[in-house]
Amino acid sequence: MESAKTPLLTGKEGEDFDLHLSAEWIKNHTDRHPHEPHSHFFGKEILQKILNQDGCVGIRFYHAHSEPKGSDKGDRHIIIVGARADGSDMTNTKDAKPDPLSREEMKAVAYDTVGQQSMPCPGSPGCPKSFMA
Repeated sequence: MESAKTPLLTGKEGEDFDLHLSAEWIKNHTDRHPHEPHSHFFGKEILQKILNQDGCVGIRFYHAHSEPKGSDKGDRHIIIVGARADGSDMTNTKDAKPDPLSREEMKAVAYDTVGQQSMPCPGSPGCPKSFMA
């Protein structure tokens, strides 16, 4: 009888962190990169939608850019995807399918959610004015 694989991820990754050291590290980043966003806000709805997917143990954050290397246009983004216990990304999306599906086929297939459109700070409404920023 084959034993179950030990998961690579458990959903318990990460830890509480010292507030003052957090603020110091954030200041270090903003001092090094003063013209780049220093935070991104995602709302509860998209986070819960991803976390509520079957098999999701956490969220992976990817740094992304809307334009290819060499272009001086475009914007930086954060893409978020659910992660499974085996470490794989939950990227079974309709956009990943090679052929468009009919409405009936779409009803039969469960898609994973990939999130974007965070609100970068500074520059978006609701940016914090605390010592963390």
